[in-house]
Amino acid sequence: MQTNPRLNIRQVSWANPVGADLRAAQQSELDSRFGTSDHEPGPAPSEADTAVFVVAYEKCSGQPLGCGGLRIVDDRTVEIKRLYVVPYARGSRVASSILASLEALAHSRGFQVITAEAGSAQTDGRSFYESSGFAPVPNFGPYIGLSESQCYSKALDSHSAAHTAMA
Repeated sequence: MQTNPRLNIRQVSWANPVGADLRAAQQSELDSRFGTSDHEPGPAPSEADTAVFVVAYEKCSGQPLGCGGLRIVDDRTVEIKRLYVVPYARGSRVASSILASLEALAHSRGFQVITAEAGSAQTDGRSFYESSGFAPVPNFGPYIGLSESQCYSKALDSHSAAHTAMA
């Protein structure tokens, strides 16, 4: 689903070098925010458990601006992983467009619920999920018992991605 006329959002493999560079930039930023590289509970996402991965490119320049993926939790649920926008493109609806694309792709693959987690150093992420229609839920999976984690959930239907795109 293309929701932003300035972007071209492409589904790519997990191994795509542009996606790998964006994920590395995100992890570097999180290492700095948390003060450690040990900030991800549970196993890191991989090609084996990632249902879809997208990269958003600026149409006029072709520059990659952000990325995001969906980790399979179970047959009806996916978790957003590695949602990232380069610093100079933040505030320009790139993240909302990536999220709308991920929601549409999840729905088209039959998933019914999309989840997310944001850590204590990610207040921007927490605000983003809440403003995008996600509700706080009890921590799940590897986040159970972690006070620094806040988990979110949103039911997917044919209107959820469209609502996110217009929010």
